[in-house]
Amino acid sequence: MTTSHFQFNLPTIIHSGVGCRTLLPELLRGLGGKRALLVTDQGLKKAGVVQQITSLFEGLPQPVQLVGVFDEVEQDAKGAIINRAVSVYKSHAADCLIALGGGSVLDTVKAMKWMMHKGLTDIRMALVTNTIETFPRATRMSIPHIALPTTAGTGAEVSPISVVFNEMLQVKTNLIHPYAAADFALLDPDLTVGLPAFITAFTGMDALTHALEAYFSPVAEPITDAFAIQSAQMIVENLPLAVANGQHLEARSNLLIASAMAITAFSTALNAIPVHNLAHALGAKFNIPHGLANAVLLPYVLEELPDFYLTRAQKFAAILGCNASSETPQAGLQAIVEAIQNLRAKIHLPDTLTDYNIQEKDMDSIVQWVHSDPSGILFRLPEQMIRNVVRRAGGMIQVVS
Repeated sequence: MTTSHFQFNLPTIIHSGVGCRTLLPELLRGLGGKRALLVTDQGLKKAGVVQQITSLFEGLPQPVQLVGVFDEVEQDAKGAIINRAVSVYKSHAADCLIALGGGSVLDTVKAMKWMMHKGLTDIRMALVTNTIETFPRATRMSIPHIALPTTAGTGAEVSPISVVFNEMLQVKTNLIHPYAAADFALLDPDLTVGLPAFITAFTGMDALTHALEAYFSPVAEPITDAFAIQSAQMIVENLPLAVANGQHLEARSNLLIASAMAITAFSTALNAIPVHNLAHALGAKFNIPHGLANAVLLPYVLEELPDFYLTRAQKFAAILGCNASSETPQAGLQAIVEAIQNLRAKIHLPDTLTDYNIQEKDMDSIVQWVHSDPSGILFRLPEQMIRNVVRRAGGMIQVVS
C-alpha cells in the first residue's frame, strides 16, 4: 500500500471550539469579502441559530456587511433551490458566501459556488450524472466561502463533494471538485446544542458510515486509515453522550471533529461505497433522510456482502473495541455488525424503514435505481444482494443470503 501512488488534499482551514463562530466577520474580511449572503434553512431560523450568526454583523460598523439571508434550503440540495439561491446572491450584489446548516445547506452552497464559477443558468442541466473535475481542468473558485456546520454527520464543510438532487431526473448526483469545499470551516459546538436527539443520532451514524466505507475502500491508504480509525472511535464514544444530553458540549465538539475527519477519509478514498449507493437511491425515491438511511442499511449491507468486508474485518472490529481481532474474519465481521446494531439501539434509531412504505412491488424498480445511481458506478451491487438488503431494511420478511 505505502509504495503505491496516492494523493491527499485538505484545503479547508478548520477552526474548532466553543465560540469560534465569532471569527466569521474577520475571516471573511481576510478572504476579501465585503458583501456576504448567508444560506441556511427555516428550521435553523426558527430555532434561533441564524440569529447567532446575523448578530455578529450588527452593532458597530463592520468591514463585511451581511446583505441577505437565503433560508429556503430543504432536505437534500435540490437543483431548483440552488438556482434560486444563486439568483438571490446576484440580486444582492453579494461577493462571498456563508453556509450555516447541515449537509443540505453545505452542499447547496458548494453547488452555488461551482454554478457561478461555470457561468451556468440551471444547474440541473449540467448535473445529470456524476460530474468530476480534477486538476488542471479544475481551477480555484474566486468566491470566498465559510461554512458553519450545525450537524455532525456529513462533514460537507470540508469535503470536495456536493450531492445535488436533480429533481428533473429524480436522482442524486455527485459534483466533485477539489476547490468546492469552504475556505474556512468553523466547528462551533454551540451551534449544534439545539439539534433534536433523533437528528443527532442519524447524522452521527452518517459520519460513522463515512469512516467505515473509507476504511474498507479498495483504495484506502495510510492517511485515510488514520482519519477513519480515529473518527470511528470518537463517534462510538461520543454519539451516545450527545444523544442522551444535547447540551454536552465536549461530546458535540468531538463529533464535529470526527465528522470532518470521516468525510475527509471517505472523499479521499472514494471508490466502492455500497452503503451510500443504496442510501442515495432509496433516499431519492422515498424521501428518506440520508443519515437515517445509512443507519438502517449499514449492518444489513455488511451481512449481505461479506466477501467485500472480510479482508479487514478483524482490524475494524478491534477499532470498535469488539475484542474480536484474534478471532476469524467471519467473527470479526459479525462483531462489527453487532456493535453497530447495539449502538443504533442505544441511540434510539429504528432497525427498519417501515415508515417510508417500501414495498415488494417496487423491488424491480429499486434494483434499477440502485444500479443507475451515480454512487454505484465503480462497484455494481449484485441484484440478489440489493433485494435482500431492501427487504430487511424495508421491514419485509427477512431472507437468508
